Amino acid sequence: MGWNVRWYDGRMFRQLAAEMNPDTPDEGTPVSVKIRERLASARKRFHANDNIAEFIEPGELELLLDEVEVKMQGVLDSLVINTESDHNTHSTARRVAKMYLNEVFKGRYVAQPPITEFPNAEHLNELMIVGPLTVRSACSHHFCPVIGKIWIGVMPNEHTNVIGLSKYARLVDWIMGRPQIQEEAVVQLADLIMEKTQPDGLAIVMEASHFCMSWRGVREMDSKMINSVMRGVFLKDSALRREFLSLIPGKN
Repeated sequence: MGWNVRWYDGRMFRQLAAEMNPDTPDEGTPVSVKIRERLASARKRFHANDNIAEFIEPGELELLLDEVEVKMQGVLDSLVINTESDHNTHSTARRVAKMYLNEVFKGRYVAQPPITEFPNAEHLNELMIVGPLTVRSACSHHFCPVIGKIWIGVMPNEHTNVIGLSKYARLVDWIMGRPQIQEEAVVQLADLIMEKTQPDGLAIVMEASHFCMSWRGVREMDSKMINSVMRGVFLKDSALRREFLSLIPGKN
């Protein structure tokens, strides 16, 4: 019954705060409603693969975690799982809430990681490939894992901003840490890298296994989805595309 204690303690705290601050109009309003109202007021979209960090105020993520825990407990109750006597699921609602907000969907709730950019002092203009980088995401249809690899090809110019190799991994982790579909995720990543680095060209290839096919549905265990996004000179120069693909193990 630990989750009930946390919930009632929180409610009692809000009631006490309301008595001490009677002029505060939104005491007791779920934090998710407050965040939604800010998004609606700013006319901002909040689809599954959108980042909403700028609309979350300090301390609200913990309150949102409490709210998700309570609602997740309701899901477990509706699944007829006795979490009071089953020691394995006693704290499952809290664990799932923390998993969604702090781990697998973290890319929705935290700001973009800081990325240090440097000028291209050496005027590098040769193809650079980063990868494979590990992808951990989830499909927005069933919230099943999407696990795979990604390769990034950059064709810089003298004006291109240079970022460290580890920074590409951080950007991938931030974009992929949201429920989405693979095709849209790769486009989002391409848009972000183009904005940050301004290269002559960008190529991204992603290969991933979708657990919505292997864990449920047709239960096809070995199938993978591969897709790519090409920008700039990679669209115009077929020889450059071939060079990029030939340097990716197993993709030539």
